[in-house]
Amino acid sequence: MSLFRQGSQFMMIGALQLAVDCGIFIAATAAGMPTVAANLLGRISGAVLGFWLNGRYTFAHQGDARLGWERFRRFALMWLALTLISTWLLSNTVHLLGLRQAWLAKPLIEGCLAIMSFFLGRQVVYR
Repeated sequence: MSLFRQGSQFMMIGALQLAVDCGIFIAATAAGMPTVAANLLGRISGAVLGFWLNGRYTFAHQGDARLGWERFRRFALMWLALTLISTWLLSNTVHLLGLRQAWLAKPLIEGCLAIMSFFLGRQVVYR
């Protein structure tokens, strides 16, 4: 599958993931959940959706579902590293600028991490 087609599918799935992740993060923090827990909840929700959709469609090769425990292990390691970065950035944003600014920063942070995730997914997770 071409890089353009994979990139396009990854962006569509990523937009859905971002909406789920940000929506849960904002709702949870607005309800009083701590930033770290809310970010983990949002990222886990988006990650489950993204792993399945990207493995099934974006990075699949002629009927190969591209899922399985080995790919999930690589995905989980990548996700953990990106989640640590995301959580650190959001926690600092809340501390320095406040919760409402973190709500605005969340999509920007996750968008930047999504670019890293695409290339790591393509080269490491779903290879």
